[in-house]
Amino acid sequence: MQRKTITWHPPEASRRDTASHTGLEYLQALKDGRVERPPAAVLVGYRIASLAAGRVCYELVPEEAHYNPFATVHGGILVTLMDSALTAAVISTLPRGQSCSTAEIKVNFLRPVTAANGRLVCEAQLVHAGRRLAAAEGKIRDHQGRLCAMGTGSCLIYDADGPPPPPRGSRG
Repeated sequence: MQRKTITWHPPEASRRDTASHTGLEYLQALKDGRVERPPAAVLVGYRIASLAAGRVCYELVPEEAHYNPFATVHGGILVTLMDSALTAAVISTLPRGQSCSTAEIKVNFLRPVTAANGRLVCEAQLVHAGRRLAAAEGKIRDHQGRLCAMGTGSCLIYDADGPPPPPRGSRG
């Protein structure tokens, strides 16, 4: 039996102060370690490798703890990596006072991933930024540059001082 111990800070330690920081400022502080990594990032093991407005690169080193019963990295781990990078690409463009939340994500798995693939890099970029909805696309590649997965996602954009707006066309 293998054992892995995880320790993390309370979620409040990684929360963005939207009144004081733009999305890019927050992500840079997260990358630099001036803000604690969110508990999910610690649990799964991903981190920001590089960033610019509208473009974010996350990395993850796959390990056995990520495996499914087929001895490959569980698709949910790859979706988590993709979702984090896609959302961060949107966050990186947000001004003070605005936040976002994932509305939709689609991921295509193109090859099985194991620890032998080495460090995975998920590069995501913004492809559309509207007033209430933004879209991004991303690719996960292994250390040899082989494409492992690709995806798209959208985020609802909202004023951070209130709850996210209901999706368009919903009755609320």
